[in-house]
Amino acid sequence: MSERAAPFHCPYCGDEDLRPSEEGHGAWECHACNRAFQLKYLGLLARGLQRADSGGDI
Repeated sequence: MSERAAPFHCPYCGDEDLRPSEEGHGAWECHACNRAFQLKYLGLLARGLQRADSGGDI
């Protein structure tokens, strides 16, 4: 398994001064706006595959 996902910026204020929370559980702390948040994987979208060919010659 790979390392946990690391955010590039705070989703609330946009600042980049983020640190892993000492509380653990995959939480991150923003030291600019003093908020804590988590990244959560929700799953894959079920859109299916779209074919590009129209079935005829061009």
